[in-house]
Amino acid sequence: MKSAAILTAVAAAALLAGCANNGTPVRTEPTYQEAANNQFLTSSREAVGKLTAGFDLSVAGTGPVLVATVVNVNDLSRSAPLGRTLSEQYASHMAASGFNVKEIKLRGDVFVREGAGELLLSREIKDIARSHNASLVLVGTYSAAANFTYVSLKLVRTEDGRIVRGHDYALPNDRDVQRLLAVPR
Repeated sequence: MKSAAILTAVAAAALLAGCANNGTPVRTEPTYQEAANNQFLTSSREAVGKLTAGFDLSVAGTGPVLVATVVNVNDLSRSAPLGRTLSEQYASHMAASGFNVKEIKLRGDVFVREGAGELLLSREIKDIARSHNASLVLVGTYSAAANFTYVSLKLVRTEDGRIVRGHDYALPNDRDVQRLLAVPR
């Protein structure tokens, strides 16, 4: 009887061990440390750093910088959560770098489309910049491809529409980027 109980206990333990790891990977939750070292955030910070490296702030004039929503290169009137998220990060990083960045979402007279954020098309730069007394506008586009999403940033002088700086980079189409590219319906 004793050996039957031991055999039953060993069989049960083996069965439970087999159920616990049946070859299916166990999903682990991300940690705060991983979030703090997130490559998506790092790439946005590096992009702004490269765009503005050595930039003479006196060239910007006395007015603030506006950051427009990064839009889909195939349809400049649309953006996905990716474009709006990138724009928010660029504005934060530019402000942290010493630029006078004006938050335009808080103003009711700015051209805002439902679900697209602050869109700034070239023909509207002067009007919007004048109403906000802006000297520069950061504009950008993204283009999703098979493996990467390509992002192009331009710092545009509002008085004449001249591109004073530009920077291009790519994001891997990982699970986070794919989710941010999805346009909610």
